[in-house]
Amino acid sequence: MNIYVGNLDYATSSEDIQAAFEEFGTVDSANVITDRQTGRSKGFGFIEMDDKDKAKGAIEALDGKDLEGRAINVNKAKPKREESRGSYRF
Repeated sequence: MNIYVGNLDYATSSEDIQAAFEEFGTVDSANVITDRQTGRSKGFGFIEMDDKDKAKGAIEALDGKDLEGRAINVNKAKPKREESRGSYRF
């Protein structure tokens, strides 16, 4: 299950969020999203866990909890929206 983790402190690393989630089960991947040009964190990231029950437990336990001084938002990640080529947004 892919999990969204938001409202991260800009100093929070992928290793930090991985450690927080490992208390609930095996973490397959942890990734804090960074700006391509500056390398600075965008304040959110994603966790991948294979065990859906453990992932759901982690979401329930960690949503709203403090991580490095910030109350983090944790929920099941939504699939990225596909926009067709040539479409316009109004």
